[in-house]
Amino acid sequence: MNEETKSGIIQNSTQKNDNHNQENNSKSEMLKGSAWMTAGSIFSRILGAIYIIPWAIWFGNNYLQANALFTKGYNVYAIFLMISTAGIPSAVGKQVAHYNSLNEYGVGRQLFKKSLVVMFGFGLMSAIILWGISPLISQGDTRLIPVYRSLALTLLLIPVMSLTRGFFQGYLDMEPFAISQFVEQLARIIFMLASAYFILNVQHGSYKTAVVYSTFAAFIGAVAGLLVLVYYFFKRRSKLNSLLASSNNELEVKDGKLIKEIIYQSIPFILITSTTTIYNLLDQYTFPDVMSLFTNLSMAKINELYALFAGNANKLIMISISIAASMADTAIPLLSKAITKGNKKDVATAIIDALELFFFIMLPASLGMAAVAKPLYILFYPYDYTGIYVLAFSAYIALFIGLFMVLGALLQGIYQNKVAIKYAFYGVVVKFIIQMPLIIMLGVYGPLASTAIGLTVSNILCFRFLYYKYDLQVNELQKNVNLMMIYSMIMFVIVLILSFGLSHFMNVHSKFQALIILAITAGLGGYVYAYLTLKSRLIDDVLGESKSDGLRRILRVK
Repeated sequence: MNEETKSGIIQNSTQKNDNHNQENNSKSEMLKGSAWMTAGSIFSRILGAIYIIPWAIWFGNNYLQANALFTKGYNVYAIFLMISTAGIPSAVGKQVAHYNSLNEYGVGRQLFKKSLVVMFGFGLMSAIILWGISPLISQGDTRLIPVYRSLALTLLLIPVMSLTRGFFQGYLDMEPFAISQFVEQLARIIFMLASAYFILNVQHGSYKTAVVYSTFAAFIGAVAGLLVLVYYFFKRRSKLNSLLASSNNELEVKDGKLIKEIIYQSIPFILITSTTTIYNLLDQYTFPDVMSLFTNLSMAKINELYALFAGNANKLIMISISIAASMADTAIPLLSKAITKGNKKDVATAIIDALELFFFIMLPASLGMAAVAKPLYILFYPYDYTGIYVLAFSAYIALFIGLFMVLGALLQGIYQNKVAIKYAFYGVVVKFIIQMPLIIMLGVYGPLASTAIGLTVSNILCFRFLYYKYDLQVNELQKNVNLMMIYSMIMFVIVLILSFGLSHFMNVHSKFQALIILAITAGLGGYVYAYLTLKSRLIDDVLGESKSDGLRRILRVK
């Protein structure tokens, strides 16, 4: 073998190793980011679900009135929040990652500073508008005016906080994002519960005052979350400044163009994230009318059924859906980075990795929640036979919603915003067409079924586009997903049998005993799934061998 041939072999081998290392680094970045985002989001959602238990007890007979005020306030606030912040973290993260991959850290920093001023101004404007129109939108209920105004103050901080989270996201640093999200929720709930207890049980004050302080808790949470981000910014300052000093500084972008980029990139995120809201609005405005026309049920009963799937079940499945949203946030900057470098193979790898991680987590999460629907529902709400089955059915629907979030985010990450919006719209149209007949045939399960079908249409179209655009090699993905489904079904059957058996020996109507059943069944289910994926080494393809070996040692799986 001559020297030239040897040199060629060595060069090819080195190139393969470099490519392999890049793929591992990309997957490692995504796993680390997803771990932080998932943990922060899940704990925040769990806190957001469990606070209702003591809060409802302390309000006593006034709970329904208090909850009505609280919900009405947050419904209006959510509209302003969506307009002022939806899409900003992901849009900023996407653009900062784009410029960072070009080694133009200066442009990313410039983008952050200029956007910070704009977003504060936008938040101030939103707060003033909500404060001013509070009497006009209160529908004659003066109790709502202080509720709206307490939430208006929060709009001063939320846009700035969202923008700062997006800045860290652009550096693929998800820890500040996740920690601030958790601290924000924790501070909000602590203040909310403490103020409610003090006003109602110590001062014996009005429930209306307690509600105002409960909604003002959103401002306290925003302050806490923003302080966490400021802390991380100073903690990371030396590293950020070092990257800034090494910037090429060859690219000059005018401030106006940077602001336009953020607005342009944020609009698709707003539209995509609002898709599920549109689905919910379709349910809200069609379910009562269709049921009243085609059934003999009273409007009170129809509203109760609506609350079962749109309120009670939705709040719990959002815990698992938040996992998908967290993974979507992590995938966007990685894809933007690969697109900027023009590496089609890296983009395809990132897409496959994101989908594989999604199914690895969401399949057992959805089936597991369905299996423990009974003790889970009773833990949070009064016993309701229909409500339990609605929750179980909703747990399956969470899989479709989560997949849409990930696929939509992947399309946005590769700058296919119009495609993502178009396919989301097709799904909404399908749901609208089949909504009435499915409600007539399936009753309370009709809206959930139409949601699943509408999102399936969007998901198929999104995946089909990605498949042909990047020539995705799905054989390995399909094999792994099949195994995940088999292991998830095994876990589902074991947990369902155990839950059914325990319910015959324990009082499932007791919240404490429901908690015990939930802890036993969920713990066993998690171990079964982990054991099967570790034993078969399926988990190695998802998390990597080093992390998998560590889990094997902990769980003593050979």
